[in-house]
Amino acid sequence: MRHHIDTIPVWDAYRTDCECPMCHLEAENEKNYVDAFMGGSVMEPDVRVEVNKYGFCGRHFKLMLNNNNRLGVALMAHTYLKETMARLGKTSMAVNEPAKVGFFSRKAPTSGTDFSHITDTCILCDRLKSTMDRYVYTLVYMWKHKSAFRQQLQKSKGLCLKHFAEILNAAPEQLNGIELKEFTKQLNELEMENLARLEKEIEWFTLKFDHKNADKPWGTSKDSLDRTILKLRGKCV
Repeated sequence: MRHHIDTIPVWDAYRTDCECPMCHLEAENEKNYVDAFMGGSVMEPDVRVEVNKYGFCGRHFKLMLNNNNRLGVALMAHTYLKETMARLGKTSMAVNEPAKVGFFSRKAPTSGTDFSHITDTCILCDRLKSTMDRYVYTLVYMWKHKSAFRQQLQKSKGLCLKHFAEILNAAPEQLNGIELKEFTKQLNELEMENLARLEKEIEWFTLKFDHKNADKPWGTSKDSLDRTILKLRGKCV
């Protein structure tokens, strides 16, 4: 089954020394998807059909622009632009269509037309979410079936709050009763312990700007601001 294949990346992520192994996985997969779209898949007909339908969000357009293949981005942006113009034209025609008179008349159109089906889509976001949903499922599966992973998780620095919430929300799909209580307790205690650690680190980061502390060692606080932001909001924001 697929979750057996997914255990290897989860293990690898939990062997890294980071604030959120799931963010590590998310960043790696996002980079792989960007590289794939900028590679041979740019010209694959089925991929172009999906791109024309969904396009990319601003973040992922920017990441692709930084991938040194502006022609590839331009080709996808051009066909997506044409498709968007066609869809927008159809929507505008529907908005401007006169209301029918009679028993079955429509309500007059309003100025607040919903264009979210055009503006709020991104093929890369959708693929990344699907991948990360699998990894969330796999993490809970590994905790349930592999005692060694429970120990590895306990040695970690917890998760960002986004992935912490996602994993707790997904846990009841596979766990119940005592197991669910044990899993929730372990994750909560681990998270609070590491949030407290970070709070002390970032406090010392701020105190280092006092001239009285200028010659004192940074300890582990020098990059605590970046790690605190990651912990609060995740890496892929």
